[in-house]
Amino acid sequence: MNITIKGFEEISIDKTIKLMELTEDYQHNFNSPIIAAIVDGNLRELTYVLDKDCEVEFIDMSTETGMKIYLRSLIFLFVKACHDVIPNCQVRVEHSLGDGLYSELMAEEPIDEEEVEAIENRMRQLVEKDVPIKKYKMPIEDALDIFKKAGMQDKVRLLKYRKEEYINIYELDGMKNYFYGYMVPSTGYLRWFKLRFYLPGIILQHPSKTNPTYIAPYREQPKLSSIFRESNRWAQILGIPDVGALNDCIRSGKSGEVIRIAEALHEKKIAQIADIIYKDSEQLRIILIAGPSSSGKTTFAQRLIVQLMVNGLKPISISLDDYFLDRDKTPLGEDGKPNFEALEAIDLKLFNQQLTRLIQGKEVILPKFNFQTGKREYRNYPIKIEKDQPIIIEGIHGLNEHLTASIPKENKFKIYVSALTQINLDNHNRISTTDTRLLRRIVRDSWSRAADAKKTISIWPSVMKGAQENIFPYQEEADIMFNSALVYEIPVLKKYVVPLLKQIKIQEPEYIKANHLLKFLEYVEPIEYERDIPLTSIIREFIGGSCFYE
Repeated sequence: MNITIKGFEEISIDKTIKLMELTEDYQHNFNSPIIAAIVDGNLRELTYVLDKDCEVEFIDMSTETGMKIYLRSLIFLFVKACHDVIPNCQVRVEHSLGDGLYSELMAEEPIDEEEVEAIENRMRQLVEKDVPIKKYKMPIEDALDIFKKAGMQDKVRLLKYRKEEYINIYELDGMKNYFYGYMVPSTGYLRWFKLRFYLPGIILQHPSKTNPTYIAPYREQPKLSSIFRESNRWAQILGIPDVGALNDCIRSGKSGEVIRIAEALHEKKIAQIADIIYKDSEQLRIILIAGPSSSGKTTFAQRLIVQLMVNGLKPISISLDDYFLDRDKTPLGEDGKPNFEALEAIDLKLFNQQLTRLIQGKEVILPKFNFQTGKREYRNYPIKIEKDQPIIIEGIHGLNEHLTASIPKENKFKIYVSALTQINLDNHNRISTTDTRLLRRIVRDSWSRAADAKKTISIWPSVMKGAQENIFPYQEEADIMFNSALVYEIPVLKKYVVPLLKQIKIQEPEYIKANHLLKFLEYVEPIEYERDIPLTSIIREFIGGSCFYE
C-alpha cells in the first residue's frame, strides 16, 4: 500500500502496520512525542492499523488535539493512582486552575500532603512500567454494570442517555473507565506532570502545547479559585453535579425551574457587584470590563448599568473600539497582518486624555471609528458627566493597567467576565471553558455575522492566541470576577449548533474540532422551549432575542 506522510514523503509498505510503528521513523522531526494521527481526515489513535492506501498526518503534543489526548490520558493515570493509594475513593476532576487541573477526592478521611506525594509516586511508577492503555468495545448494558459495581453513579447517569448500543471502554492496570475521546497507547507517554496539594484537593499540573515537555512553576490564582468555588456552590443549589443529572431534570420537565434559578443567581451576583461600586461611587469613576471572546461581556455590561441605575447612579458607556488607530497605522503581527488585538492598536494617548478630562468634569467630543473606511471620525456633539455618572468601558484590554495608565487606581474598578463552565459530563470528563465559548460564538456568528461554523472554528486559534496574550495574564488584576456560564446553556445551544457543525466535511481542517464538539453534545439532552429564558439573559446574546439589541 502507498502511504503519504503529510509534510514528509510517500512510502510503500507491503504489510499492514500500526501507526505507532510508523511514528518511529519520524519522531526525530518533532520536538514532543507524536500522540495520534489524522488518517484521510479522521483522527486515529496510534494503535490504529493501516491496511490500505491513505494520507497520514502526525499529531504531537504541540497541537491542541494532541494536548487534549495527552491530558485525557493523564487524567486516567491520575484517577488510577488515586484508587491505588486510597482504595474506594471517588475522584472528581473539576476545572482548570493555574496551568493545572483542580480535583477533589471523596474518601473516608480528608487527604493530606503525604497522600498527594504517594499518588504522584504511584503515577511515576506506572509511567516507568509503560503499562498499556487498552480499549474494549462492549454493550452499554455491560458498561453500566461495571460502573454500578464501581460506585461510579455519575457515569451511570451519563451513559443511560447514550443512543448507541455499544461503547468504548479503556482499561489501565485492571481499572476500567470511560472517556469521550482518544488515549495514548501506554503510560510511558505521560512523563510530564506534577501534583500539588491544594486544600481541600489536588492540582494536577500538566504541560501546555506551547511548551509540551515542561511543567511551569505554579501560579497562584486566588480570585479565579474563588469564583470556581462559587460556581460549585451554585451547582449545589441547583442540585445538578453533572450532565447526567441535568438530563434527568430536562426529561422530568424541570428545565424551566433550572433556568429560573440559574438566572436568579446571575442577577443576584450582578446586583452585588453594583452595590460594591455604589458604596465607593465617590471614588470609582471608571468601570472596566474585560474577558475572552463570547463571554457575554456586552450583556453583562448592560445588566450592570441597570443595577447601577437602581442604586441611583447614571452610568454612561464608552466603546474602546472607537479609539482604534486608523487602519494604515495599525501594528503588524508576527504573520505580517494587522494585529487589531494588540494594545498598540488603540490610541492610548487620546483615550487617557479624554477619560481624564471627563473625570475632571470637562467636555469632550468622543471619537467614532468607521469600520468601513478604517478611519476615525468624531461625533457631532460634546459630552460631559457628573459625579454620579461612572464610565463603563468594555474591551479585551480592560484589565491591563497600561490601558488607563494616567487614571489613578483608586478611580478604577476592574471586572473580569468569562464563561467558566459550571458543569462537566461526569467526574472524569470535563467540558472545557474554551469549548463552551466556541459553541456560543458558532451560534452567534451564524445569524449575526453570516459566518458558518467552518469559518468560526478556523479563526478560533487566533482568537485564543489574542486572549492568551492580552487577557489571561491580567485575570488576577480584576477587582471582581463574574462567571457568565449558565448550567442550562449547552442544552439550549445544542439545537442551533449541531446542524452547523454537521455542515463541515470530513476532509476539511476544521472537521476534527467539529467532530470533537459533536461527540460530547451527543450526551446532552436538548432544551427545545425557550420561553423560560428571560430577554435579559446572557445566553440571548448568542441565540438571539435579547432586549438589549435590535
